[in-house]
Amino acid sequence: MSEKKPLPTPAEVEALLLRGPFHQWLGIKVIAVGEGTIELKATWREEWVVNPDRRYTHGGILAALIDLTADWALVSSTGRGVPTIDMRVDYHRAAMPGDLTVKGKVVRFGGQFSVAEAQVFDGDGKLCASGRGAYLTAPPAPPKA
Repeated sequence: MSEKKPLPTPAEVEALLLRGPFHQWLGIKVIAVGEGTIELKATWREEWVVNPDRRYTHGGILAALIDLTADWALVSSTGRGVPTIDMRVDYHRAAMPGDLTVKGKVVRFGGQFSVAEAQVFDGDGKLCASGRGAYLTAPPAPPKA
């Protein structure tokens, strides 16, 4: 019987995730990592404003947060970020200035392809956007000699 490897800690996942400059710019902090789940916080930035009069966050930021959170929900099984194959996003309400919490979970883990979803919440805990993605979870090809 094989032993199950321990879950990575939030600090370990954050170190991997923050290797990407875009993730650094988003101000990502890993709050929790579970078996097939992850919770992130994104530090709000003035550059996220799409409409200076209404001051809501650009939908592309919300989509990026959904994509990376769903992707990294797979980390308990993959140990790494994986490529996105397909993704859809639904917008539920405007995300006003303030930090955002994003929760992701694995829907189905497969040897080649997996499905995960994520939800973005504002500072009041209201759902702003949600989405689901398909990800390539096949093991990476061995390096060429």
